Amino acid sequence: MSVEKTTREEVDVLKNDEEKIEDIEGIEETDSCKQMETDVDREVLKKILQEKEEKNKEYLDRLQRTMAEFDNFRKRTTKEKASMYDRGVKETIEKILPVIDNFERALLNTDDQKEINEGFFQGFEMIYKQFKGILEEIGVKEIEAVGKPFDPNYHNAVTHVEDDQYKENEVIEEFQKGYVYQDQVIRYSMVTVAN
Repeated sequence: MSVEKTTREEVDVLKNDEEKIEDIEGIEETDSCKQMETDVDREVLKKILQEKEEKNKEYLDRLQRTMAEFDNFRKRTTKEKASMYDRGVKETIEKILPVIDNFERALLNTDDQKEINEGFFQGFEMIYKQFKGILEEIGVKEIEAVGKPFDPNYHNAVTHVEDDQYKENEVIEEFQKGYVYQDQVIRYSMVTVAN
């Protein structure tokens, strides 16, 4: 029995050794599987990270473009608003200028009647000066014409006169005053030019 027992013990030891070997092999297989799984997981994670980074770049690009578009929109809107204001002012000034012209004509033709109704004419002159003052305040200026060289950017030659006492292309008479608003001609001066 002792031989049997020894053999049995040896068999048991061998079985235990085999089981241990199998366990070790299983562990090695598990480790290598885990390593492979980890490698696969890393690759998958790298791809996911790369995709997310690309998406982030895309979103950042979209955001920057949207911000630039909004900034351009804001600038364009500001310009359009200023342009509309200037256009409105210009149209209003164009409608007021004939009134100013009539005031000037009336003041030129009433010198002989000022003594008769002095208070009326003083009030008339005050209204005229107030109109002119308001135009100056908003930036409207008269175009200088008489005695200046003819400039087609500011003057409209209605007639030409041959006269040696004036320089060539000199404005010698103004029929209607011209005006500019912020360096933009509202109405050209209607003038006579010497040749």
